[in-house]
Amino acid sequence: MFKGEQAYLDLCKTVLGNGAKKEDRTNTGTLSVFGHQMRFDLNEGFPLLTTKRVPFRLIASELLWFIKGDTNIRYLLQHNNNIWNEWAFEKWVKSEKYNGPDMTDFGLRSQQDEKFNELYKQEMDQFKQMILEDESFASEFGDLGSVYGQQWRAWKTSNGETIDQLKQVIQALKTNPDSRRHLVTAWNPEDVPSNMALPPCHIMYQFYVADGKLSCQLYQRSGDIFLGVPFNIASYALLTHLIANECNLQVGEFIHTLGDAHIYSNHIEQVKTQLSREIRSFPTLKLNNTVGSVFDFEMEDMEILDYNPHPSIKAPVAV
Repeated sequence: MFKGEQAYLDLCKTVLGNGAKKEDRTNTGTLSVFGHQMRFDLNEGFPLLTTKRVPFRLIASELLWFIKGDTNIRYLLQHNNNIWNEWAFEKWVKSEKYNGPDMTDFGLRSQQDEKFNELYKQEMDQFKQMILEDESFASEFGDLGSVYGQQWRAWKTSNGETIDQLKQVIQALKTNPDSRRHLVTAWNPEDVPSNMALPPCHIMYQFYVADGKLSCQLYQRSGDIFLGVPFNIASYALLTHLIANECNLQVGEFIHTLGDAHIYSNHIEQVKTQLSREIRSFPTLKLNNTVGSVFDFEMEDMEILDYNPHPSIKAPVAV
């Protein structure tokens, strides 16, 4: 019954026990393994981890943001979702138009530096308010560049046109389900070095249809096991449900393939706490059956039932 979540906990144990110590761009340090795969049977429940609370509302609003092709954090803030704020905020405080206190080292701030953290919170709250209230400010500083939403929905071609990969793959699933080309990629080599606030971590996914069931495999080049991977599991499981719903298919498996799977050094104790907890049953996802298209779903059309997790475990985000 619990093998889905056990696959995640086994990954945690593998990295804690056998991970290589590696440095990283955030200067935090990690324990890391290269190449790992987890499988989740979506008929056994919706894979929202139970050994700590994982916020479905944040996962769903971020996925809808991707699906809409949006790249501006304004939509996320309108849904009280703050998970992409730091990258937009960094662009603001490093700009010539910013005239507040020095925030350029915010990515390296210490949890123990209460004065700095209080100042950071004040500046961030002001930034968020300006994003929400000032459309021109949001346009300039809220946009993250050619991140997931644009690559999924408006991939730029060499001749200046755009490709809606997500719409194309849904149409192909309906008309040619046995194709081996049901792929969407977010890794655009031209945009990665210059036009993305953060290069995509989950870079490519592929769908597969067999016996009337839709399965999805994600390749993720870099996975923050404690904070990021639980989000990614639930996000792509949700995407699989939404597309299966539109294509009149049942759900099959979500297969999660990781490249560099790592635990940040300042997450190790939190992972150990999570590993000490007993697994509970996965919840159930309920969709509004009157909504036909993936592109028409809103937050109120999705609901998680019978979710009974252990309490959340806080940990700092490595930016």
